[in-house]
Amino acid sequence: MTRNREHESIQSFPVFRTLEEPKKNILEKCLSLFADVRPGEGRIVIALTVNLALLLASYYLLKTVRESLILTEGGAEVKSYSAAAQAVLLVLLVPAYGAFASRVPRLKLITWVTLFFIFQLILFYFAGRAGAREGVVFYVWVGIFNVFVIAQFWAFANDLFSESQGKRLFPLVGVGGSLGAVIGAWAAAQLLKVMGPYELLLTASGGIGVCIALTALADRWTLKQAPQADSAKAETPLGKEGGFELILKDRYLLLVAILTILLNVVNSSGEFLLSKLVVQQSLQLYGHGAEMARKAFVGEFYAHFFGWVNAIGLVLQTVFVSRIFRYIGVRGSLFILPSIALTGYSMVLIYPALHVVRLLKVLENSTDYSIQNTARQALFLPTSREAKYKAKAAIDTFCVRIGDVLLAGIVFAGTKLALPISGFATISVFLTVLWIGVTVAIYREHKRRTPDVA
Repeated sequence: MTRNREHESIQSFPVFRTLEEPKKNILEKCLSLFADVRPGEGRIVIALTVNLALLLASYYLLKTVRESLILTEGGAEVKSYSAAAQAVLLVLLVPAYGAFASRVPRLKLITWVTLFFIFQLILFYFAGRAGAREGVVFYVWVGIFNVFVIAQFWAFANDLFSESQGKRLFPLVGVGGSLGAVIGAWAAAQLLKVMGPYELLLTASGGIGVCIALTALADRWTLKQAPQADSAKAETPLGKEGGFELILKDRYLLLVAILTILLNVVNSSGEFLLSKLVVQQSLQLYGHGAEMARKAFVGEFYAHFFGWVNAIGLVLQTVFVSRIFRYIGVRGSLFILPSIALTGYSMVLIYPALHVVRLLKVLENSTDYSIQNTARQALFLPTSREAKYKAKAAIDTFCVRIGDVLLAGIVFAGTKLALPISGFATISVFLTVLWIGVTVAIYREHKRRTPDVA
């Protein structure tokens, strides 16, 4: 007899055992306009969505402060070395996180790690107010904070939902990230009119603190509806294996790690090409002498660019992601972004113009932040609890930064060889082909693990 995979879960999400499904409340009926939300899921989904929105909004506040400090205290060239510093630190932090996760239940894990980051923010505030030059250290810290707290959030979401539930609900939860990015960027500009950059650190820490409360609520609501066995499992610390160890022992996790590295290298290479062409355009229009005019041109260009990326990403996340998951599944949606990248960089190879690269990056980034990101998070649904927290933390932190380091190496070598834009585009095309090959392998592994869940 085939079991109902919608209700089959090793996680702690509610399992309905009645033949007649409970009716949806008003909240769940409203949410069903955007995703297939079922009875008992509404308030948990809202708690997670608002949680992610606050995390992203807080990150954009910190990102604004980061740029302010690094450009006035360290200089733009420091960015080229920050990824390497972050990767080195993550080699130490990921095992430490895994060891702590083996000693405490999930709620305590998330609470204490988040409080740790909040405490560091308060230290940055007082050090900055005292006159310390902390731009470089803060730049590295923000890069670690961003990947770590987001990875931890999605690990928790993976732990709550079964595979079928994640496929239905992750697109709606992801809307929180898109909204948070838009709101955070807007709020940073408005708040800086009435307060200094250091005060933004305290504002962000307050938002992150609310996330702890929302996580506790989602955990409590879930456990109240869960079977006793699943509730006990949620209180059980994870196994002893570390994140890197889990990745090396599991072909599926290793493929996801390689996918993450390739995705980040290709995406970052496009950012480099766009920046290079924008600088060239500013020089052609205003020359080397008109520095203020060039700064205004670059600022206006990126303001419009980020606006289009965020707007399209929000539309994709709100309207299309749940439908894409419904019709082609999680693993099928993994091919959308590399297809856009392969087509776009092939066009850049033939015609390396600014408007071509701009169109490519708007489509690439908006798809990455919506469809690709949601699908990548859903890849961890069929994995163990240890993989959800430990391996995911390693992949979403260390592997992302390794991608940045590899891109820095490509840029350094390409600059030394005086490669033109088309030369860098050729490298991106080659890496995207590898990316598609890895995606095919993940598709097969995912299908083998979850044959009934696309």
